[in-house]
Amino acid sequence: MEALVVDLTHGGVTIALALREHCRKVFAWDIYNSLNEENKKILTEEGIKLVNRIPESDNLRIIAPIHCPLNLKVDYTHHEIVKFLLSKDEKLAKTPIIEVTGVKGKTSVVWMLKEILGEKNLLILSSLGVFLSTKKLKENISITPASIIEAVELARGLDYQACIFETSLGGTGLADVGILTNIIEDYPIRGGKEKASKAKSQIFKSKITCCEHTAYKEYYNQFKNVNTFSIREKDANIYPTDIDYGLEKTRLKVHVNGLKTITDREYNTIFTVESFAPGPHYLLNLLAAVSAALTLNISIKRIREGLRNFKGVRGRSSRRHVDGKIIIEEINPGINSEAIKYTLKMAQNFNTPIIILGGDYGITCEEIDEDKTASILEDFTGKIILTGELGKNIQKKLQKKIPYIKKREDALKYALSTARKHIILIYRSEYSKIQER
Repeated sequence: MEALVVDLTHGGVTIALALREHCRKVFAWDIYNSLNEENKKILTEEGIKLVNRIPESDNLRIIAPIHCPLNLKVDYTHHEIVKFLLSKDEKLAKTPIIEVTGVKGKTSVVWMLKEILGEKNLLILSSLGVFLSTKKLKENISITPASIIEAVELARGLDYQACIFETSLGGTGLADVGILTNIIEDYPIRGGKEKASKAKSQIFKSKITCCEHTAYKEYYNQFKNVNTFSIREKDANIYPTDIDYGLEKTRLKVHVNGLKTITDREYNTIFTVESFAPGPHYLLNLLAAVSAALTLNISIKRIREGLRNFKGVRGRSSRRHVDGKIIIEEINPGINSEAIKYTLKMAQNFNTPIIILGGDYGITCEEIDEDKTASILEDFTGKIILTGELGKNIQKKLQKKIPYIKKREDALKYALSTARKHIILIYRSEYSKIQER
């Protein structure tokens, strides 16, 4: 068999190198012309031929990401080939695996699960890096499916008892439990030919998938072996009542109806939890984590303890105290207009907070809708400061006047100098800016 790996920007280099053991010849096509000289040298030294078209072959398998804009007859998506490449890994085959995908909330769900499963030695892939429990094995890494291969190689010979993999645009099929956090924006992929919801359907190749209830009803109700979770819909397998939002802790009752586990057990119960979840979108992440943990047969006692220990994700969604004031941070390369709307709605729960909004334009599968964001800000009556490149562009689209401070640090200093006790930072950061993670 010969293989052509298409797209060397989104993990193709890792896949091409891994395929050498399985294929007589491997070709690689850099469709975005993003390959640096170092990786070119690595590929050519390993006998992988770089091409700019489909090579002639009688037995060629084409491997491309599900969002590839080219019209190709694809034999394996990048997700599918990762399963093929890792399916014979004996250690992985004996280890419980969770894969997390979705438009928003993936990283937060991963770190909630880290607290819940904290008694185990965990191999974690997230947009914050690769970890063996608390030890960081690698920092700057993407969440393309190929990064799972890299994470497993980094942990080769090390003792891990469970895996949590954050993956973009769906799952590989390796997971015992897959999680689809939400489809709050069904953004276009493949140059506008497809929507993200179709790509993320790959997560349903997991043995059991935990899916946000509205997304399941709208996009995925043809799939079986699914547990659903929702904030409001009481026909979901998991939903909350008696929600008491707080800055430090949010308390709620979790209702579980007919939730299936990987051992064919069925949960029907009610229990209370408390955790850092100061608004509805945080709460949805919490319900996703609870759903996955129960599906994996984690005890309710352990779930409650883990969530009680969760303080947010530092450099992402977290809370900190500075000079007697509370700063809630939402820092994420994929922040979009819907996420901003949710966070501004959460801000209404606080006493006259000051909002800092801005950031950069990151390399993600979606860009931010500036017009929609400007419209959301027009309707918001609270105090806002715009910052960064994003803030500057949004300011130009506004009818009302909102102040702009170029540097995020200066905007934060100004907010701390005011009498307001609550500061909410909503900042879109690039993946490459590690210091903002």
